[in-house]
Amino acid sequence: MMATALVADQELRQELGPEAVPQTTCDGIPTFWLPAGEIRNAVRLLRNAVPQPFRMLYDLTAIDERGRRFRDGQPSRDFTVVYHLFSYERNAYVRLKVALESDNLKVPSVVDIYPVANWYEREVWDMFGISFEGHPHLARILMPRSWQGHPLRKDHPARATEMGPYRLPDEKLDAEQEALRFRPEEWGMSRGREDSDFLFLNVGPQHPGTHGVLRIVLELDGEEIVNAVPDIGFHHRGAEKMGERQTWHTYIPYTDRVDYLGGVMNNLAYLTAFEKIAGITVPPRGQMIRVMLAELFRIISHLVWYGTFAQDVGQMSPVFYTFNDREKAFGIVEAVCGARMHPNWFRIGGVAQDLPAGWDRMLRDFVDYLPSRLDEYDRTVIRNKLFQARTKGVGQCTIEEAIDWGMTGPNLRACGFAWDFRKKQSYACYEQLDFDIPTGKCGDCFDRAVVHVEEMRQSLRIIRQCIDNMPGGPCNAEHPLTTPPPKARTMHDIETLINHFLGVSWGPVTPPGEALGAIEATKGNNGYYLISDGGNGSYRTRIRTPSFAHMQMLPLLCRGLMIPDLLAILGSLDYVLADIDR
Repeated sequence: MMATALVADQELRQELGPEAVPQTTCDGIPTFWLPAGEIRNAVRLLRNAVPQPFRMLYDLTAIDERGRRFRDGQPSRDFTVVYHLFSYERNAYVRLKVALESDNLKVPSVVDIYPVANWYEREVWDMFGISFEGHPHLARILMPRSWQGHPLRKDHPARATEMGPYRLPDEKLDAEQEALRFRPEEWGMSRGREDSDFLFLNVGPQHPGTHGVLRIVLELDGEEIVNAVPDIGFHHRGAEKMGERQTWHTYIPYTDRVDYLGGVMNNLAYLTAFEKIAGITVPPRGQMIRVMLAELFRIISHLVWYGTFAQDVGQMSPVFYTFNDREKAFGIVEAVCGARMHPNWFRIGGVAQDLPAGWDRMLRDFVDYLPSRLDEYDRTVIRNKLFQARTKGVGQCTIEEAIDWGMTGPNLRACGFAWDFRKKQSYACYEQLDFDIPTGKCGDCFDRAVVHVEEMRQSLRIIRQCIDNMPGGPCNAEHPLTTPPPKARTMHDIETLINHFLGVSWGPVTPPGEALGAIEATKGNNGYYLISDGGNGSYRTRIRTPSFAHMQMLPLLCRGLMIPDLLAILGSLDYVLADIDR
């Protein structure tokens, strides 16, 4: 594997030319520094010209480097723009970096090469103040239009206690109200065509079909959707900023609240990245416990999606049944973890504690119970002619469009592309487990529904294998950077007691490094890009969520359709607002 990676690294360096300066990272992803003037050429080359091209822009973010201590011979800079590209043919990432100084925070836009870069570039401008020349609509995306400053800069306050008291004088109130005035041109819309004027309609920010605080501005020609522009950020809580203020282990509970239906799945993505930096290997029992609980939460999340999607297209009963089944699963989570939706149960190096007595009986009862319920829901929902009429042929996209716009997970597989990171880039213990990758054909709302439902059946298969093949031995790694540290090392002498106390309260002091940890989460690929500066917390925490990319696809999916179709598309995408806004 190392030899293959080295060859790939050398090939990429040769393709990128002498300007590309390589960097070694903890995750082994080929990483290159490029001048700002060369980044467009490099991205275009990797997207279109190299063998087995990097067809997807996986993520685009930035780093405020001004407070960083360990540079490891990297270029001098105040800020860094980071591009993660992914090649399905190679099954590999490449990371490109651009170093910027404070007096010249500009890079060329790559929106014309990767359409999905639109929102990512807007987010970088919003959070860091880095401009992308040639961007079609560089405006704030998560923060209000009237916001002052760029929140992910290190000198921006992280808490209200670091700011002065809030005041709202009349002139500021008037300015804020004026900023809320709707002008179509500011949203990239036009007021009409030669022969007709357009109608503009708000869906949300308070609407049952948006599943949270989300506003969608519809540009309508009669009842036909000409454009649909999502207005996000209402749920933004600064999750990445908080990740840079917490210690490595005290941030774990915050991850639960990103995809708040995914529970421990969020822990797994974060810890996958951190354990690469720290060099920690979780023992087999800990790995299988993690997988078993993660798959249980996949079912829990999909059950919520199933019932609410049926409700979105007019069926009232299914949501009550699916939520009842979800409660049964939560009973297992509570018995194992002591909590339900946000159990905060995974730890650095393993899990909080071993499985309780009787865990296998509870899980066996559940995996025996749910299949017949899913069959009943198939009869009630999937085979219902009205449901099919509302979903078949609605919100279609091709595999190529899905990749261009960063779509992953069940939504990508609904297009007919059998790609699952649990199989293709196996992590934890998934390579030991047997399961299928369900796919669709048309990439429409109906196929997205069918894939989600079949994924629940596959998760039941995985859980049953975990029950039958649960390894013995410890569930936590014997490593000095695990938290909580092994209790046996507590009371030998004062030094071991102090070390244990610091490990629990202060957390592990981790060597400098960076790593991307990406998993197949409930809604698609969830990745944490973490940078350690040799301290007990993250210097930069980047959360790549699937819902952010999926919501950006909404205009493409609903143009030319009717307003009721919009609600069917929203329901089929299976997003969570906190997963979009972070």
